[in-house]
Amino acid sequence: MLNGSNGNGKGRDKLNLLYVEDDRMSQEILVRLLKGLGYPDLIVFEDSRNFLERVKALPSIPDIVFLDVQVGPLDGHQMLKMLRSDDTYKDTKIIAMTASVMSAEVKELRDAGFDGLVGKPIMKRVFPELLQRIVDGESVWYVS
Repeated sequence: MLNGSNGNGKGRDKLNLLYVEDDRMSQEILVRLLKGLGYPDLIVFEDSRNFLERVKALPSIPDIVFLDVQVGPLDGHQMLKMLRSDDTYKDTKIIAMTASVMSAEVKELRDAGFDGLVGKPIMKRVFPELLQRIVDGESVWYVS
């Protein structure tokens, strides 16, 4: 069970969420969706400069990190490796976010160690269910 989840799948306990995304529209969509779902505290990094230092400076450890795979200067794979190499983030769910969702790329994301994938564009009608499944500990691989 993730920190912040009450385990029954129905609560809106505080979740510590981080999104690393350089596209303003994608940022805005996820912020609005999460606010509408009762999770107003999404932290957004608009790039991956000094990524690990910035994550360590957060007031609390993220429960879920959404990583744009093609952000810069560090890409999603590099940020994933940084988080996975630090025991502090061993319980953090790390979800890839990308519009590049060919089957070979999905396999590459799985093999790299991501906990899931939410393909872009983020679909308002399915995102609430996907998020709940992630919070409940499922590995979610959604391609729109």
